[in-house]
Amino acid sequence: MVMSKATTVTEYLDQLSPERRADVEKVRQVILDNLPAGYEEVMQYGMIGYAVPLSRHPRGYLDNPEVPVCYAGLAAQKNYLSVYLMNIYGNKEAEAWFRQEYKKSGKKLDMGKSCVRFKRVEDAALDVIGQAIARTPVDEFIAIYERSRQK
Repeated sequence: MVMSKATTVTEYLDQLSPERRADVEKVRQVILDNLPAGYEEVMQYGMIGYAVPLSRHPRGYLDNPEVPVCYAGLAAQKNYLSVYLMNIYGNKEAEAWFRQEYKKSGKKLDMGKSCVRFKRVEDAALDVIGQAIARTPVDEFIAIYERSRQK
């Protein structure tokens, strides 16, 4: 699966093979267990998203009142799983912390700007991903997002 047309998380999960679904559900549970209050789970950009509700930030992403600001994402790509951590993206201190903690885990980090990729759930440092998810309360993330838009 590259970009799902699913409109609900259940529909997204139902489209996955049983093995892939089991891995996605394990990562999803880590995210849900660590997600600070105030974010909501949504379908966004063809994947499971964790976003600032429009009720908290009505202007939305890039001033589009129909698109909530994305905090994190989880996707089953063709050859790997991806976790998108927008609170790490563009934040040198947070990224350095994340890379250091991931290295301590002994797991190999395959990371783009905000995207952590792994083939199987066993390859991921789920505890570190959980810590990254828990790291930024919603009001702080809104402030970070607003500052990034002023540059």
